[in-house]
Amino acid sequence: MWRIWLLFDPRRVLVALGTFLFVLAILIHFILLGTPKFNWIGGAAAAPTATSQLSPLPASTGSAGQS
Repeated sequence: MWRIWLLFDPRRVLVALGTFLFVLAILIHFILLGTPKFNWIGGAAAAPTATSQLSPLPASTGSAGQS
């Protein structure tokens, strides 16, 4: 493993790795901001609420399950 560091400069590798990870993190955050579900900047107005997606249960007749 130590021979790899004879081929590559460790400072350049670490700077390149840090830059790549930073760009990847920014890209993931912008992708998430582009979706209505995960847009935390837009707040509750941009995201649909869970109660608006649910429909109420039908009324119970009271005789189901009784013998």
